[in-house]
Amino acid sequence: MQNIKNDFYSVAIGEDGIAIMTIDQVNNPTNLFSNAFILKFAKVAKEVIADESVKGMIVTSGRSMFMPGADLRELKNMGADPAKQLEGILQFHKGFREIEKGGKPFVAAINGTAMGGGLELCLVCHHRIVLNNPRIKLGFPESKVGLLPGGGGTVKAPYLMGIQNALMYLLQGKEVRPQQALKDGLVNDIAENQEELIEKAKAWILANPTPVQPWDNKKHKIPGGGFWSPNGVQTLMGAVGNVSKMTHGNYPAQNYILQVVHDGLQVPIDRALEVEARFFTKLLGSKEAKNMIRTGFMGMQAAKKGKARPKSEPKYEVKKLGILGAGMMGAGIAYVSAKAGMEVILKDVSVENAEKGKAYSTMLLDKRIKKGRSTEEKKQALLSRITPTDDPNAMKGCDLVIEAVFEDPNLKDKVTKQTEAVLSPDKVYASNTSTIPITLLAKSSQRPANFIGIHFFSPVDKMPLVEIIVGEKTEAKAIAAAVDYTVAIGKIPIVVNDSRGFFTSRCFGTFVNEGMFLLEEGVPAAMIENIAKAKGMPVGPLAVHDEVTLTLSKYIIESNPDSNKHPDTQRAYKIITDLIGKGRTAKKDGAGFYDYPKGGKKKLWKGLAEMFNSNVETLDKETVAKRMMHRQALESYRCLDEGVLNTVTDGDIGSVLGWGFPIYTGGTLSYIDFVGIQQFVNDCDEFKAKFGERWDVPASLRALAEAGKSIHDFKKASKKSAAEIKKMLEPELVAFANEIGISASVDDLKKDTLHRVLSKLGYN
Repeated sequence: MQNIKNDFYSVAIGEDGIAIMTIDQVNNPTNLFSNAFILKFAKVAKEVIADESVKGMIVTSGRSMFMPGADLRELKNMGADPAKQLEGILQFHKGFREIEKGGKPFVAAINGTAMGGGLELCLVCHHRIVLNNPRIKLGFPESKVGLLPGGGGTVKAPYLMGIQNALMYLLQGKEVRPQQALKDGLVNDIAENQEELIEKAKAWILANPTPVQPWDNKKHKIPGGGFWSPNGVQTLMGAVGNVSKMTHGNYPAQNYILQVVHDGLQVPIDRALEVEARFFTKLLGSKEAKNMIRTGFMGMQAAKKGKARPKSEPKYEVKKLGILGAGMMGAGIAYVSAKAGMEVILKDVSVENAEKGKAYSTMLLDKRIKKGRSTEEKKQALLSRITPTDDPNAMKGCDLVIEAVFEDPNLKDKVTKQTEAVLSPDKVYASNTSTIPITLLAKSSQRPANFIGIHFFSPVDKMPLVEIIVGEKTEAKAIAAAVDYTVAIGKIPIVVNDSRGFFTSRCFGTFVNEGMFLLEEGVPAAMIENIAKAKGMPVGPLAVHDEVTLTLSKYIIESNPDSNKHPDTQRAYKIITDLIGKGRTAKKDGAGFYDYPKGGKKKLWKGLAEMFNSNVETLDKETVAKRMMHRQALESYRCLDEGVLNTVTDGDIGSVLGWGFPIYTGGTLSYIDFVGIQQFVNDCDEFKAKFGERWDVPASLRALAEAGKSIHDFKKASKKSAAEIKKMLEPELVAFANEIGISASVDDLKKDTLHRVLSKLGYN
């Protein structure tokens, strides 16, 4: 056997007879577990086994990551040909089993993150040693995208870690650091550096010339007891109940994982791998997995990389960031920005208030240190990048300023003018408003082209989504700056166009309102909350309303000049003000739709039944569920139809990350396909007849349904810009003026006539 080098890896055989494979997939951004790689890996492994002069092989990586997972791009057409897919999976299992039973030692020298298929490659090896680096993660994240580990991980993990521990990894997509992986039995050893990693791998190969995998060893005992042990039976029975409680049957992957573990532990390993392959193939064709991969992986990965930024603009680097307002939002923005290495100027009305905002970062860092995820040195370095101030002049020299003051247009007007007086004219100014139109706020600005909305979600340090809002006069430079900044702090941006409430607040509000309307109509509060959670919402609409506070909802309605034009808004306003009148304002105040006793669990307020005349017979369970879920989807579609959303994917990502719409549906827009687009339209038509105009279906959605199309076939109607229309109309206008002999100047005529024509077409 000779040394090898190709686009996937290099293999070098040392004088000691040990081959070292260094995986380095030059045509991929990182090493990926793909069909092409598997075939080449299996071919080299066969050569190693057949060559008597080679004693064994070490598998390691030439990248910073060992192999972070499978190439999900290969799953674009998943489910199209199940028989062919099953055959392919069984074939690569056959190749892997030849390695495991080949009689020569293979060692995984894991020098970077190994997840999913990458970790399953390590399980094919007889021994696993990992570098003791806290940045390295190991785990099986497949359940997070609606799949199960299909490369042997589901059936092999219990042999290594025991049934209970393996289920924690498999069902939850648990990710661990090297020390925990060693403790759990996922790896066999740890090395402190690269040199020791290879030395230990070589030593193990020389000491174990004929290794046997645990699942091939009849004397091997599963940690904690096998399938028929008291612990094994109890664990699996408990897991069935817990999975049912947590998923409500919405996520088939978890049920299939349980079945594979249950069946796989009772049959020989080769039969178990076939069971795993069949369930994996079944999941590949499921709409849940397709939705989760499209939105949760493909969509979010593209957004993370800044797909939404204008391609024509150069990169906008934010070295110095100004933040106006040191409350919860401002403090959170300061933390994530300083963490990304930016210099942060945190301004409030007093230095004392600004210091309190900085203290939030101190609190978060202390927690990280306590958990062993940071050090005192790193903490001080981050804090040194945050400067509290009450001086407006401190914003001078900032590359970007984010206003995060209270939702009051007058206050925002004041700080905008105050800041722009010292901010360089070519820099970008952003507002963190959650509901007020950016175009309205931009009227306070002397440079509206560089004015944009950057809407964070609370708590900023945990919530991954950032909604970037483009005003009528916002130009490409500001959009690029907002996207580049968001990507730099590790968040996921979506770019939307201006509207009151934008996309997230507007559509999230329909969930809250529909919950209140159901309550008002007599549906018991507990039924509303439980059905919402059963459909996959993180919490019910009443509980989440307590979180955001009823007083804030009241203020938002009162501050909207168009509120009185919408009967449903007035209906919601009455419910909110009636509750506030009874002292029920928010979770933070101890009373809302729920009671929040100190030191106790929240409970629905008993007075709701009397206040709203609860009647369990009012609506059936299915209708209650559809009203809450369909309503969010319908409003999301309106945002798409009106041009607030630019793409279906933006709506899906925004709904999943913004307010927790269940990922198994793909998001609020993919949910329409999940239900069935014609069924969705039929349901909304029925609801319009019963419950009012808010259920009116846009013509474009009806057309998609009638054509049998998918929501992903939506195409935005072409609308020419004002500049394009002017260019089209000017020649005709000049000719017309000359023909009729008008004495006024052509420029005056053009301005006046074009202004009126464009106004009629909906342009300002």
